[in-house]
Order: sequence, then C-alpha cells, then structure tokens
Amino acid sequence: MKSLRLTSGMLLAFILAMGSLLAPVAHAATRDAAPSGELNGAQRAALYAIAAQTWRFFDADLDPNTHLPLDNIGFNGAPARGAYTSPTNIGVYFWSVVAGEDLGFISHKQALQRANATLSEVEKLSKWQGFLFSWYDTGTGHRISGPGGSDQEGQPVQGAFISTVDNGWYATGLILVRQAFPELAQRATALFDAMDFGIFYDNGDQSTNITAGQMYGGYNADQGPATFHYGMLNAETRIAAYIGIGTHKMPGDVWWRTWRTLPADFTWQGQPPQGSNVTYTDPQSGKPFTVFEGHYSSNNINFVPSWGGSMFEGLMNNLIIPETTWGKHSFGLNDQHYAQAQIAYAKQTLHYPVWGLSPASTPDDTGNYLAYGAHALASNSNCCPYDETAVTPHASFLALTVAPQDAFKNLEELLVRYPSLYGPYGFYDAVNPTTGTVGHRYLVLDETMIIAALDNALRGEKMQQHFMQDPVIAAARPYLEGEHFSI
Repeated sequence: MKSLRLTSGMLLAFILAMGSLLAPVAHAATRDAAPSGELNGAQRAALYAIAAQTWRFFDADLDPNTHLPLDNIGFNGAPARGAYTSPTNIGVYFWSVVAGEDLGFISHKQALQRANATLSEVEKLSKWQGFLFSWYDTGTGHRISGPGGSDQEGQPVQGAFISTVDNGWYATGLILVRQAFPELAQRATALFDAMDFGIFYDNGDQSTNITAGQMYGGYNADQGPATFHYGMLNAETRIAAYIGIGTHKMPGDVWWRTWRTLPADFTWQGQPPQGSNVTYTDPQSGKPFTVFEGHYSSNNINFVPSWGGSMFEGLMNNLIIPETTWGKHSFGLNDQHYAQAQIAYAKQTLHYPVWGLSPASTPDDTGNYLAYGAHALASNSNCCPYDETAVTPHASFLALTVAPQDAFKNLEELLVRYPSLYGPYGFYDAVNPTTGTVGHRYLVLDETMIIAALDNALRGEKMQQHFMQDPVIAAARPYLEGEHFSI
C-alpha cells in the first residue's frame, strides 16, 4: 500500500480540492456519495492522507532503548523530546500499532514485532501487584518521580500512587494485544490478570455513605486507597469501571452508584440537574438500583455532563467501547448530544470559528499542558480549573463517529484558518482560536486518539471491533443496552 507523504501545504490543497483529487489507496475512497451524514469517498481519502502523515509520528516517538513510547515530541522551540511515559501512554501505544496494521501502513508481521518488543519491556517494568506506577523513564525503563524527575527504581514503593484511570487504559492495551496478536495472548493475559481492579472500589455502606460503590481515584501502594472518588460516570475514568465490571473484580454497583449528574443538593454545580429517578436491575447481581437519570442543557441541547466539559472525557471511551452501537439510549446517544453541545458552545457562546475543547498542550511552545473544556458542559461551576482558550484537533477526530460531517468540516476550517497547525506528523496539538498561536507538540496520547478514531472512521469501527470480541469488554453491553438516559 502506498503511503502518502504530504507537506502541510500539499495536504491543505488536497482537502480543498478533494472533489477532483482522490488518493490511490485501498481503504480510503469507497464511494462518492454518502447518506445520513456519513463520510463520502473524497472525505475518506482526505482523512486517509492525514492518517498516513500521523502514522509517521509513531516511528519517531518510540525510544529505541526500550521500545516504550515517549510522552511527546516538540518542534519550533517546544521541548524536543519528552523521554518519559505513563501507563496510559503504554496502553494506547498498543492501539496505534493495531491501527497501523488495520490502515495498511505496516504488515501483520511488522505489527507483531512492534507489539512484542514493547510487551517485552512492559514485562520488565517495576510494578505493584501487577499495576504500573505513574511514570517511567523511556531510556532506562526505570520508575521515576515524574516527568523529568528522579530515578526511583529499587526504592521503597510505600505510598507510591497507583492511578485507577491510567491503569485502566494500560489494561485496554493488554486486552487489544491478546485480541489482535494470538501469538502474544498468553503473555498479555498474564500481565492483565495480575491486576485486581477491586482495590479501586469503595465497598463501604451505601445506605450511609454517598460515595460508597464508586471508584477511588487511585491507591497508595502498601497503604490504602486514595482519599478522592470518581463521582461522574461521563468521564474518561469510566474505562476502569468497564474493566472492573468485566473482570468481576468490581460489582455492577459501581455503574449505578456513580452519578449521571451531581446530586441536586450540590448547589455549587454547573446548573440544577433535570431528570427523574429510575430503577434498574443490575445485569450481573440482579440487585435493584434507583438511579437519578439527570442531565444539563446548553444551547437547547440536553446532555449528561462530564466533570470539566472536555471532549475526551465524553468521547475517548467510545474509541474502543462500542457505546454508539450498544448504548443507543444511554452513552451512545449522549456521545452524540455531548459533541453537539460542545460544538454549539464553542461557536455560539464563545463565538469561536472552530471547536474542540479538550486537554492539550498550551499553544505557546512552552511545553506546558492544560485541561481545556466547555464550561457549560462541566459539572463543576468553577470548572476545576478547566480553561477555554485553546482548541485541539484531537477533539474533532474523537467526534468522527458521532458527528462525522461536523468533525470533517472543523478539520477543514482548522487547516484553512491556521495552516501552521499542520506539521510533519499531521496536526499539531493545539491552537489559540483567537490569536492563531500554535503549540508545536505531538503527544502520544492525542496522536493515538487520532489514529484510533481514523481506524474506526475508515475501517468500519475496526478499533471497536477488536475490543468487542473480548469477554471483559462484552460485559459492558447489557449495562449500555439496558439504560435510558433522560436526554
């Protein structure tokens, strides 16, 4: 298969002229007309060109010493090389390898070699009860205190933080490896089975403790659980609930006890929730749970809010969990409403020409990272402290499954208005929509979300298909199918 090597100017011209210029690739141009808002052949060809450019990042990003993914790569004065990595980075890197094969950029043999090399290093990494620590040096594979921090390999682990959500994403990488590479399945499963996600579950008295039945945000090694909980179900953190339920290490209680909106008496929240109580029967235990099916409204769109109003909180899970298929009245529907609400907020409330508020690099080449989100979609009225001054392209790619035409048009607009947002590995990480300043960085998390989203968009939800075959992920289906959100 041919790989398209386009400069930013050539790609911009390609997209603008897409009606007459189609790439000679096997997967991209499948039809010229598309019903119901689906992508047409020319749009798919343009997206395939972006995918080909994006794929080049994953060659540059891998540390040759350990085959671990670097956290980031920078250009134009931004820090050049973030030689550290996290459980999330490792987990989603495996997604990129599989997406690369799905899209035809590497063969199965090459994908297997890449997955095997990284898996071999992961097997060597220091762990606590099978869980990964928060940060590792990609040059040595040693545990470190933080990005650019001190080496902690061999030091006592007591009190070291074990992140619930980071290890959830790490677990998804192992699930994908055993599904996509049968040759590695036994080793990936051994790593996966070593983790007991039950340690993150608060098994307190649900009749007296409002957060009992929810997940702790993490665990302090050899000490005990973190002091904070993940209270919102519409967040990227729900991946750990999917894993916990699927492994039967957490009861289904965690699904029903985690809030759709904050309780009404939390007067500091973004807006008073609308909705009503509904009683459900847990698919696994048969226990009844009364759930407040609440929602917010913004620009006449009803949606279940997230904590900070960012796109990746709402839509990252849908890259691998078939929420749009299984949750037609729950998260599948909310993923659509949430995307539309963020689009409307950015364009109608903030009056930006483009949309896409999601955590990303700051658009100033300092190498900083900030949480961006739409305040109207946030549960916390103080927005905790999410900012609204940067747009990130990965948000558009996340929306391809639920709002394909809106997403494609936004990518066009980003290229037209901010041509310097496109670089050697595709879209840079962030732009200030008012000033046009760009953060010239590529983050492995954000690039993986882009390539996984393109795998779904161009290959018939292929990334989701890999996961839905796994019994751990399949356990989510009755929860998604059985619930009706109030939106």
